[in-house]
Amino acid sequence: MTTTDDQLFDPLFDTRFKGYPHTQPPRRRSEIGQAGWHVLAGNLPLPLAVLKREALEHNLAWMQARVREWGIDLAPHGKTTMSPQLFRRQLDAGAWGLTFATVTQLAVGVAAGARRTLIANQVVNDEDLAGIQLLLHEHTDLRVVFLVDSLAQLALIEAWRERHHESLPFEVMLEVGVQGGRTGCRHEEEALALATALHRSPAVRLVGIECYEGLAATGETGPDTAYADALMDRVESVARHCDAKGLFEGDEVIVSAGGSAIFDLVAGRLKPALKGSVRGILRSGCYVTHDHGFYKRMLRAVDQRLGCQCGEGEGGSLRPAMEVWAMVQSRPEPGLAILGVGKRDLSFDLSLPVPIARAARGSLVPKGVPADWKITGLNDQHAYLRWDDADSRQAPVVGDRIGLGISHPCTTFDKWRWMPVVEEDYRVSDAVSIHF
Repeated sequence: MTTTDDQLFDPLFDTRFKGYPHTQPPRRRSEIGQAGWHVLAGNLPLPLAVLKREALEHNLAWMQARVREWGIDLAPHGKTTMSPQLFRRQLDAGAWGLTFATVTQLAVGVAAGARRTLIANQVVNDEDLAGIQLLLHEHTDLRVVFLVDSLAQLALIEAWRERHHESLPFEVMLEVGVQGGRTGCRHEEEALALATALHRSPAVRLVGIECYEGLAATGETGPDTAYADALMDRVESVARHCDAKGLFEGDEVIVSAGGSAIFDLVAGRLKPALKGSVRGILRSGCYVTHDHGFYKRMLRAVDQRLGCQCGEGEGGSLRPAMEVWAMVQSRPEPGLAILGVGKRDLSFDLSLPVPIARAARGSLVPKGVPADWKITGLNDQHAYLRWDDADSRQAPVVGDRIGLGISHPCTTFDKWRWMPVVEEDYRVSDAVSIHF
């Protein structure tokens, strides 16, 4: 009989898990590091997504140091990984709490030990409201704060609570949105009217103000700064009005923002001067693994603004910690290799994967790849690797292993139920489970 903690933190992996060795017996997560596996020794089937331990640990420490310098807190977005082992690493590194997008995700985080949680989303469905209440009753030390952006949503919450008289008031933050963006109040007058209604409602307690700045990020400091400043000006204006009118409830006011693209531009605006105590909370999630694509490009501007070196070395900022390895399975025509990896294995929503390394069959040491190698397309389980065929000596051959960097870790994590954690030499030292 296994305990709930065993099932969550030390699950049993076996051949039903994509990437697990076909010829090996089941092993618990805690036993993976002692199995003697090596990604490039052929011990595990490809394709395989891996996490690099040293880069993970660097990223955890780097982001925690940044929020500490800024005098704010971190509640990283759990939807990036949905991995209890990574949640625990983030909390152990000093995160104030964890953020989620759904009540289903929240339940996994609570089971992993999170007790201060945000749902950076509107909760509307009756079953989701009931689910939050159940978690609050099961864990008396649990805090759950979610977003409200309309009187219509508030009416549904109030109607649910009228049918459940013994339920606790829900803690909520008012969301400030942007025109053409996602959720959130578009106009200040709308936000202030909603704040007044939230304060008056017995179904909720207004504990803060929230926004999300990431959708409009360009990677260019000029326009990104102007955009973030305009948004945070609105957030601060709404917060000051609510504070002056006594609309907030609780010992402190939460002001929260922060995706993973221009987090530095909002971090300094999360503690406006209000009458009472303010807790600024950044919610960046993708920092934990970073990537070789979209976020790498965005971080160049962040590094310039912060005076950091990009990626590697002493003083460096975030490092890519996730790779997906695949094998060349066919060379059907000049200048084209087909890799055994596709849309079911890695992200493609922001940009295609990037070839970063190759290892010939039998070699345990990866090498770099020519600059003209590019992934030009993906099918469900195939990738098209193309290059200039002028120098055939550089061309990949059937049986080569190709390491791919990804763009947007969130949509790679959700394609795997586990990932091995590897050392710099690709020796497997640990593993994480994933619960999408």
